[in-house]
Amino acid sequence: MKIEGTGALVAGGASGLGAATARLLHERGAAVVIADMNAEKGEALAAELGDRARFAEADVTAPEPVQAAVEAAAEAEGGLRICVSCAGIGWAQRTAGKQGPHDLEIFHNVIKVNLIGTFNVLRLAAASMIENDPDAGGERGVCVNTASIAAFDGQIGQVAYSASKGGIVGLTLPAARDLAGRGVRVVTIAPGTFDTPLLAALSQEARDELGAQVPFPNRLGDPAEFAALACHAVENPMLNGETIRLDGALRMPPR
Repeated sequence: MKIEGTGALVAGGASGLGAATARLLHERGAAVVIADMNAEKGEALAAELGDRARFAEADVTAPEPVQAAVEAAAEAEGGLRICVSCAGIGWAQRTAGKQGPHDLEIFHNVIKVNLIGTFNVLRLAAASMIENDPDAGGERGVCVNTASIAAFDGQIGQVAYSASKGGIVGLTLPAARDLAGRGVRVVTIAPGTFDTPLLAALSQEARDELGAQVPFPNRLGDPAEFAALACHAVENPMLNGETIRLDGALRMPPR
């Protein structure tokens, strides 16, 4: 799938991995819709990028605003052909402990945002993509989702987060099979520890310690590296139904 001249939607695109991806897609010639709940950051990024960039305020768990963002991206010449889902939240709590059982409402909310939100974006974007004319290779679109290595190596306190990201890994292959006959690919990236707003509350010492756990390169991941892989997934037609770890060979310890 060529990036230049296409319509792209980046959910959670106002900061972190999503912002880096929006920037790179735009740099490579896509018309990008940045969908996010943070209007201030989203509008600022769209203004920074200029032509071919716009912001759409959207909660990924709500069908109507996501559909509006999809329709905005589909206005691009050739329609919506690229969708990258980066919206997500984190939470740390043990299944049960001194404070009692894990808060069920919080568990539900993490699943709702990370898993249901990702699927909501995927289903609506794919429904738009299948209406596109196929390109020379028969492709109509590519959907890139964001999981985490916590889907495989969940740490103590990550039961909700790991479950939500494991669900994204689990839906990748069946979604790809569902859409294969319509020329739409589905790929998931499972990043390790990246320098994103999720880690912003930590001290520099703590961030350095996290980076030191990565075998090589011995540092936190750069969001631009995630963006590069997302764009490669778009451009490589044989990447389909797969989850790719992007973690510098990191395997998370129990804590």
